[in-house]
Amino acid sequence: AKQKHNNIMAVVRVCVLVLLLAYVSRSHGAACHSGPPPNGDPNNNPILEGSPKLVKSIKNAKLYSAGGAPGDPDAIPLVHLWGTPYEMGYAHGTICNETATALFNGVWQYLEDQVESALNGTVHHLSPLFLELISNYGLELALQLEIEATSPWTGSYFNEELQGLSDATGVPYKKLQYIHMIGELTKGDCSMYGAWGKALQKSNHLMQLRALDWDVDGPFKNYPQIIVYHPTPGTGNGHAFANVAWSGFIGSITGMSSKQMAISEIGVAFPDKSFGKESREGVPFTYVLRDILQFDEDLGGAEEHLRDAKRTCDLIFGVGDGKSGEFRSVQYSASVANFFTDDNMMPEASWHPRMDDIVYYGMDWICPTFNQAMHTQLSKYYGNLTAEVTIHDIVPVVQTGNLHIAVYDLTENEMFVANARRDTVTSGGLYAYQRSFVHLNMTEIFAVTQDDSSL
Repeated sequence: AKQKHNNIMAVVRVCVLVLLLAYVSRSHGAACHSGPPPNGDPNNNPILEGSPKLVKSIKNAKLYSAGGAPGDPDAIPLVHLWGTPYEMGYAHGTICNETATALFNGVWQYLEDQVESALNGTVHHLSPLFLELISNYGLELALQLEIEATSPWTGSYFNEELQGLSDATGVPYKKLQYIHMIGELTKGDCSMYGAWGKALQKSNHLMQLRALDWDVDGPFKNYPQIIVYHPTPGTGNGHAFANVAWSGFIGSITGMSSKQMAISEIGVAFPDKSFGKESREGVPFTYVLRDILQFDEDLGGAEEHLRDAKRTCDLIFGVGDGKSGEFRSVQYSASVANFFTDDNMMPEASWHPRMDDIVYYGMDWICPTFNQAMHTQLSKYYGNLTAEVTIHDIVPVVQTGNLHIAVYDLTENEMFVANARRDTVTSGGLYAYQRSFVHLNMTEIFAVTQDDSSL
């Protein structure tokens, strides 16, 4: 009888998994493979200028508001951190206790809701590999298995920082570990470009776009934050960098370093056979990207880093280096790390034609609809691309970057950031590409010291 029960449950798990994977394929495919290319309205909102304003200062941390006073519709909290990884985590959890705790609790509820949605056959953002684990073991054990699969390749400084966050907020350390696996567990549709030379209004510049398309119904839009890390020189903890994320979140999906380098990322739901196989075992990609920002001095170092990493899931990365004026996109999976520039950009297709001095991707690897839309807008403004054009006429027309967007001028060391409308805001567009962007002078921001009270 016990064997019969086990056999029945095995069949049930397989049937559930097949249904979940089929639903994932249908929901992602609808946007990429049907209907005309998107054609939204331009974004005519003003770009928010001015230096961030100091809100609060404690040991090893300073909290600022960028783009307006705290609570303004498009203002974004900006936190500076100093000290050891543990001290940074503790200071972060102390100065942002309320928002960080709210995010952690919200993400945990979000994960539970996503599992329920997947089981009910409604819209969700969980990856096929994680769905397989959930169907076999349930949520918490599946998350623990993810930790065990990644821990041999996770730097100790990540866990030290999480311990500091836990001690400051009271949120259990293990729960924070689980929450920070979310990049490995979900699939986002995102877009990017790297542009230089003839494509730009200023041909000696390097521009980069990172548009995050994810879940605007989750908790993330309510707790945007830019975290600026200032590791102590000579300690082996790298150099200063800015992580564009959410309160209390220490992995990187968007950001810029004091070495004039920046990252972009796209989740791949529609790979081709050139990606090979995915794997659960390896370093979480949000930690790989953060390591690029924190430790790599130049584009060559980032390429070596990605080539040597124990990689996991299918992704497209973008890495730009303003010092050399070079950009690379990266086909990233457990099997491959392939680097592309304008003359060998892949996939090569009628809906993804190559362009001189531009590398671009719209929403996915195989995504004709959005790649065509990106190509149309980039062609329209070819030779005149700027951060302002990207904000006003590229991302809103392509309709990419619903959750957050960063536009980097890596030559001028500037970053423009927008976030989706928070629940406490009732006016203006919902999506980041419909909101006002905050202009940040990153030279000024990286120069902030613990003793400086003027900025």
